[in-house]
Amino acid sequence: MQISNEDNMKLMARYEDNYFDLAIVDPPYGIGIDGQKEGIKDGVQIRKAHTFKDWDNECPNEDYFNELKRVSKHQIIWGANYFPQFLEKSKGWVVWYKGQMGLTMSDCELAYSNIKNPTRVVNIHRTHIWKDKPIHPTQKPTKLYEWLLMNYAKEGDKILDTHLGSGSIAIACHNLKYDLTACELDTEYYNAAMKRLKQHQQQLTMF
Repeated sequence: MQISNEDNMKLMARYEDNYFDLAIVDPPYGIGIDGQKEGIKDGVQIRKAHTFKDWDNECPNEDYFNELKRVSKHQIIWGANYFPQFLEKSKGWVVWYKGQMGLTMSDCELAYSNIKNPTRVVNIHRTHIWKDKPIHPTQKPTKLYEWLLMNYAKEGDKILDTHLGSGSIAIACHNLKYDLTACELDTEYYNAAMKRLKQHQQQLTMF
């Protein structure tokens, strides 16, 4: 597993065409959700506060998507409904249903895939994020990444993530024994994700 604190374009530039079997990425959607205020309901914390950092003001440009498609054979791209102009037509979308409807957040999220599968819906309750102890405002559950790997990757695949964020994919790859290469530009998120991964690895070693 190779995880670095750097710009994703610099990382991808080091690899040859089609080096990675599968890229699973969650880039900025360009909708300003890069932080949040604490949420309290009936005296119980239901949403953790995260500092606003302005990294979600814009989505990646065409150069990013061209490079992503150059270095990876297949891609799963979260939030792709916000940048369809950079992607080819596909019927193989993934719909993550969060298990609750009518919240202030979306009931589900969409991911594009160029793998020739029908569109699939996965139901993983958003409370799994709380079980993971959120360290990032757009954190996704480890169980969601495990589901993606079990359904879209095969043994021996090299996995790429260009926006590590909370590190959920790193924990999923560790659990399922996939070779992950990933990067995170924000040093604070990177350090928190690496600490989270290390703690998870130590817990598994203890038991």
